[in-house]
Amino acid sequence: MLRRVEVAGNPYVGVFCAANDERLIVSSDVPKATIRRMNEALETTHVVSSVAHSTVLGALVAMNSNGILASPFIEHEEIDAIGDAIYPLPHRLSAVGNNVLCNDHGAVVHPSYDDEAIDLIGEVLDVPVVRGTVAGIRTVGSVAVATNKGALCHPHARPGEIEALKQTLKVPVSITTANYGVAQVGACMVANSHGAVVGSKTTPIELGRIEEGLGLY
Repeated sequence: MLRRVEVAGNPYVGVFCAANDERLIVSSDVPKATIRRMNEALETTHVVSSVAHSTVLGALVAMNSNGILASPFIEHEEIDAIGDAIYPLPHRLSAVGNNVLCNDHGAVVHPSYDDEAIDLIGEVLDVPVVRGTVAGIRTVGSVAVATNKGALCHPHARPGEIEALKQTLKVPVSITTANYGVAQVGACMVANSHGAVVGSKTTPIELGRIEEGLGLY
């Protein structure tokens, strides 16, 4: 299922939430009615929390069905609220959601993560990890979104980058924009194998590309 929503007038819904195929983590800024619509589209149950006292948790969390990575500044009470399988990633690149693009098959991450960080990412998510870029941009999680059925990325992604995403994530990869031409698609939506929630400014043409690219037929 595909739904268009906004959060307090903000169409960058990917900034406020993160999801895998079973769980949706949302910030307290997201109204209850919007959370219900998200759960319906994604077929998830949800938990409301902040991360590092911030409501932009989509930028601070990366998750798949095996585990959840979070900013190293996440508080103990936030870890308790979110539950099992969440681990802080101790690295100066603290916006984990912006720097890690993952599904249940693989992860593509910011090139500046060191070997120790790569090892922890691979251990928590239980997938192979490679360093990479999308459209030359290192914050791969902000310019792409991946599920177990497909991945969408920045329209200026290079052929070699797209091929690397395909090889690592083991899914078809398409290019698109969202929110009426915004290339940072990771910030514009949250998606899983069941559905996607996209920003309210996303056009019908963009919706069609998103639906096709994520296999939401």
